[in-house]
Amino acid sequence: MARTKAADIRAKTDDELGSRLGELKKEQFNLRFQRASGQLTNTAQIASVRREIAQVRTMIRERRKAS
Repeated sequence: MARTKAADIRAKTDDELGSRLGELKKEQFNLRFQRASGQLTNTAQIASVRREIAQVRTMIRERRKAS
């Protein structure tokens, strides 16, 4: 999975950010499940997804704080 750039995250609307956060949460769950069952080959994906979740949450929080 290619990492999303911060500029791409800023360009999204609030609804798009919410749906992206949901997608990332599902992906994180699937990766954790794969790791637990021994099927995950690239463990760096977990950190990448966690980082992107943090970026999306930060952007949502900044927008709520600004309004």
